[in-house]
Amino acid sequence: MIMRVFVAGGTGVLGRRLVPQLVARGHQVTATTTSATKLGLLQRLGADGVVMDGLDAASVGEAVAQAQPDTIVHQMTAIAGKPDMKHMDRWFATTNRLRTEGTDHLLAAAQATGVSHVVAQGYANCNGIREGGWVKTEEDPLDLMAGTSAAPGMAAIRHVEERVVGAGGAVLRYGGLYGPGATDDQVELIRKRQFPLVGRATGYSSWVHLDDAARATVLAVEQKARGVFNIVDDEPAPAAEWLPFLAACAGAKRPMRVPVWLARLLAGEVAVVMMTEGRAFSNAKAKRELGWQLRYPSWRQGFKEELV
Repeated sequence: MIMRVFVAGGTGVLGRRLVPQLVARGHQVTATTTSATKLGLLQRLGADGVVMDGLDAASVGEAVAQAQPDTIVHQMTAIAGKPDMKHMDRWFATTNRLRTEGTDHLLAAAQATGVSHVVAQGYANCNGIREGGWVKTEEDPLDLMAGTSAAPGMAAIRHVEERVVGAGGAVLRYGGLYGPGATDDQVELIRKRQFPLVGRATGYSSWVHLDDAARATVLAVEQKARGVFNIVDDEPAPAAEWLPFLAACAGAKRPMRVPVWLARLLAGEVAVVMMTEGRAFSNAKAKRELGWQLRYPSWRQGFKEELV
């Protein structure tokens, strides 16, 4: 079934991989950008481009009304600049607003125009609840990171899940995204030896290649999926495994190791939690219910193909 799909955030690192996949499946895509200079990019990707401010209710309402989509896909973020784990509340400030105010604007526009289905971006990298086992399912709560600079961001993700699932849509908890443009900042830090292992580095993470994340999103759109899905690869791994491997693939020296107290002082509590206590995620539900198959079942394969 050919659908009209509205992709809010079509020029982000994931949007740039998602739009061509939707177009290749025959769907009619309208994708948004915040800058008129990127309309040409959207056209080259095969979409009708529109400039939209996700934080302005009128702008969102007008864009959705003109597109008249069957489904809305929420990929709006504003993650830019050098990673700042110590001050994630500041680094993610606009993204957090897009996940709260922006989500509400999209849902209001959907209701006003009769759009019955929304798919939204969530997050599932190392933010599983820090109790019990190292790998979590969709039934396990997310860690709200109370008392850290990541708390506002986790509250924003919870808002997305509550509002979108409550409206009958789907939230895709993407793992740590890698692929063209997604890990450039991290790799630069690794090459400068500014991304160390912390303590024993036993904290787990989940990864997913951009193309696999986009493929899962297409499936969620076409199947009008409902609920929460972890979109991660098959191999959750502790930082002690994935970080040295990523460094080797990037042609960098092995990461240094620093004690927990020093990491907490220099990089903040979020970095310490990620490296020492992070919980990863299972993809069994997405495979079972969406029929999702990964091109890159392991970050080992993906990192090597992307960086070597």
